[in-house]
Formats: sequence, structure tokens, C-alpha cells
Amino acid sequence: MEPIRNRAWEVRSAAIGSEEVAALATTLKIPEILARLLLLRGIDDAASARTFLEGNLSLLPDPSFMAGMEKAVSRLVKAIRNDEKILVHGDYDVDGISATALLVEFLDKLGAEVGYHIPLRLKDGYGLSAAAIDKAAAQNVSVVVSVDCGVTAVEEASVAAGYGIDLIITDHHQPPDVLPKAYAIINPHLPDCRFPDPNLAGVGVAFFLLVALRKALREDGFFDTACPEPDLRYSLDLVALGTIADIVPLIGVNLLLTKSGLKVLNSGKRIGVGALKAVAGINDIDAGSVGFKLGPRLNAAGRIEDAALGVRLLLSDDNDEAAEIAALLDDFNRERQNIEVKTLRQAEKGVAELSEERRTIVLADPEWHPGVIGIVASRLVERYYRPTFLLAIENGQAKGSGRSTRDIDLYQALQECSGHLKGYGGHAAAAGLSLDSNAIDHFSESFEQAVIRQQAEPDRPLVGYDGEVLIEELTAEAINELDRLSPFGMGNPSPQFVVRNVAVSGLKVVGDRHLKFTARQDAYTISCIAFGLAERQDELVGEVELLFVPELNHWKGRTEVQLRVRDFRRAAGSKG
Repeated sequence: MEPIRNRAWEVRSAAIGSEEVAALATTLKIPEILARLLLLRGIDDAASARTFLEGNLSLLPDPSFMAGMEKAVSRLVKAIRNDEKILVHGDYDVDGISATALLVEFLDKLGAEVGYHIPLRLKDGYGLSAAAIDKAAAQNVSVVVSVDCGVTAVEEASVAAGYGIDLIITDHHQPPDVLPKAYAIINPHLPDCRFPDPNLAGVGVAFFLLVALRKALREDGFFDTACPEPDLRYSLDLVALGTIADIVPLIGVNLLLTKSGLKVLNSGKRIGVGALKAVAGINDIDAGSVGFKLGPRLNAAGRIEDAALGVRLLLSDDNDEAAEIAALLDDFNRERQNIEVKTLRQAEKGVAELSEERRTIVLADPEWHPGVIGIVASRLVERYYRPTFLLAIENGQAKGSGRSTRDIDLYQALQECSGHLKGYGGHAAAAGLSLDSNAIDHFSESFEQAVIRQQAEPDRPLVGYDGEVLIEELTAEAINELDRLSPFGMGNPSPQFVVRNVAVSGLKVVGDRHLKFTARQDAYTISCIAFGLAERQDELVGEVELLFVPELNHWKGRTEVQLRVRDFRRAAGSKG
């Protein structure tokens, strides 16, 4: 199987007229390039555009629209009033870590007796842990609140009920046909849920639980005597961390939460975030630095060691402790990177032996570390554009992580393959599973057929862009205007353009895998960086077309416009 080299470029919408763009620009008093990008994202009226650009927290939906919310809140109010022990059970990724810290911090401010548990990836596996419930029962915990997990925990819910523990599940993963018999389940994907935006991360669901809980306590007179009312705006940094890192769509409610949360992240109020910024070498935090700098370091704790370290860091109020934990996470992240590189090389050897006709990639190896196979699966999807599962094998058991292409629903495919699996869960784009190692071949063929049923013909990777521009249009002022659409992520992609008929000069390889060069169009030049494309440098001859994200590069006190090139191809008619 060969890597995908040619990706189709497609303008996000060709049906937007210049009059429509001009009208929106005039009404909002914004540049036409910004108006066009709003229209390309389906925002076609002034009110919606103002909400997108300037929306605030007053526009958030009422948490009571979520099924199970009233019952969950009522039980928590009772637990807080009666000094009952509460356990928050999270997950070992950034979403679960930040959601756990969010609930523990808030409940602690209320004076509740609260503890937390994060499962060990290598020992406990994904999801609600029966062992943790056993331990909670021994410690006289009466309420367990799950965050970012639990909607598939049928057996574990039964264990909790057997102990007389009231289990409140908050989750955002796809619910199965048979739900756990918990005290309450809050999940925006439940059929009876009236919440208007189902795209929340686990930390987003947890945040709305706290909004509803605070309201109930306020109406109950709790804050008149027990403690000051916590301001949840200052907890939005945790919401932004988990939402961005979990790669949920940054639109609607998530966009409102993340915009406000990034401001809190940059306020410097949370000691643990400051320590993490220091080891990551960043100053200002945006969605990109969360996704590529802060998030991986928090994730590394769960991948290599114990994700509870991430919770400790986010809750720490001690500078020395925070610096020590942040340095440890930075070390874990370097170790994770080394393991990831080794695993990717091994996986690529396995892919090379697969038929070009195959629609899927399923590989397994007893040497692979379960903490990195999800990341490596993502790399393989980028490189080969096939839905991919990688499995780590130990003692006859396999645990896998999968990533998908844009047109394949991974969770649906796993439902069709469930007869071969011991457990599974996730989303359309990412999922996890467990199975006996002797069932891997059967699962591989079943998964292949499930994907074929979803996809009549092999799909070609598609790269969307927002129109064509000239180099002379790419000024610092224009790029600052584009930044008003941020934070960028899934559902709200970074503005991406095409420039045609440019000549390349000063081409050089940097850092082994990247290209740096200058693009010239008529009398105008601009600096370019193309990450991971060094192996294609021979294609940059003659006149070429570049697909890129424009950005401002700050270096040694200077700021210049730079093109982050995502793809390139020979210009039509070029003789180079």
C-alpha cells in the first residue's frame, strides 16, 4: 500500500456571489474577505455573524434542556447538604483530566467531601472502573459522578447499585442501545435530550452540570450561609483545555465556551497552566498551542504513567509543586514522542505489505505501547487515508485505538463488528476497542466489509479551501482580521487559500522533514514553511500552486506574514 500523494482541492462553496459578500461586509462594517469566510461557514445573516464574532456567555443554552439534569442536580444538592462522600471518576485524556479537575475544584469550594479517580491506561483500560467502585464503597462513598465516560458501563453501574452507590453518569460519547442502570445519565446524544447542541466535549457536559447545580444551590439559599457563590467564568480555562484537546467541533456552544476559556487561560490565574506554559516554551495560548503543546503534555501523563498527575497539576496552588509536575509531564511527553516514532516506523512496514485494494488498515503488535497507538493511527490515516485500527497485544488480549476518514463512521462500523469484540466505544471519527488476540483476523475482515458497506467507492482525500488570493493581498492587517474567526479547529477550520502561478526560490530542507522557501508572484514575495513535505521537494519546480494557511510569524522581535503550506502542485501549463 502506497501513501496518498495527490489530494483533491475543493473550494468550500462556489455559490457565494460578490453582491452577497459585499452586503454582509457593509452591514457588519468588516472586510469582504472576512464576510466571505463567514458565508462559507454557513453564517449568512447579520445576527448570526455577530454572534459568531462577538458572542458571549449570555447566549449559552439552559442546562435543564439536558435529560437527567434535574435528577442529577437534586441528588448532588442532597449529598452536599448532608456531607456525603462524593467521588468524581474521570478518564485519562485531557478531556477527562480537565473535567475531573473542574468538578473537584467546584465541589471543594462548596465544602463538599470530594475525591477523584483516574484509571491507569495500562492497568485499568478505558472507562468506568469496577475496581474504583469497589474502593469507593469501602470508603463509604455514596455518590459517584463520572465525567467523559460511563455511558457504556452497564456492568459497572450494576456494581455501583449493588453497593447502594448512586451513580451519576456525565458523558458525550455515543450511547449504546442498552444503557447502564444509573441514578442519572446526562449525555447530549441521548434520544430524549432537548439540549440544542450535541457537540459538547465531556468537560462541556460537566460544566453545564455545575451551572445547573449552582443555580439549584442559589435557589436553595445555600450561598447565603455556607460559602460565597463560585464564579464559573474562572473555570472556563479547564473547559477550553478539554474542548480543544478532544477535537470536537469549535462551533455553536463550544465556540462560546472556548473563546471565553482562552481568555482565562491567558490571564495567568491557574498556577498549573503557568508551569505547563513554561516547560512548553509558549507565551500566549491559542487553540493551536493547546492542541500541539499543552494538550500533548497533559495527555502524556495518561499515556506513559498516571493521568492523575494532570489533575494534580491543574488543581495545584503551589508554585514548586506545579513546576515539578510540569517538568515530569514534559519528560513523559518526550518519552511518548520517541515511542511514537518507533511505533510509526514499525506500522508503516506493516502497511507496506497490505494490498492497494484494501479499504482499511488493521495492524497488531505485542511490542506496541497502548498509550501511543491512537496517535500513530492518526498519522497513518493522514498518510494513507484509510480508516485505521492499531492494536497492542498483551497476555492474549488486544486493545485498539482507531481513527477514521471524513466519510466513514467508525462507531457504526464497530457496531457491525461487535460480535468479534469484548468492548468498544467512541465517535464517528475516533474509537477504542478490546478483543481476544485470536479474533484479530476475524475483526479485520469484518471491519473491512463494514467500511465497504458504508463506502460504495474508495474515497479520495479532500482538502477544502476558502478561495483564491494574490500574494499582495496577504498583509498583516488582513490576517489580523481573519483571526476574528478564531479559535480554529474541527468545524471551524483555519482560513485556507490557494495562490496560483508562483515561482519558488531559496528552497531548503529544515529539521529533516520540512521545507522552507520563498514564493514570488509578479513583484511580490512571501516566506513559506511546509511541514512534513520535504520528501516532495522535487515537485516545486516551474510555476506552482500553493494551498496554505496565512499566519503571522513572530521571531526575534520581528513580525512577518508567512504561508504555512499544506499542499502544492504544478500549475496548469507549467513547463518546469
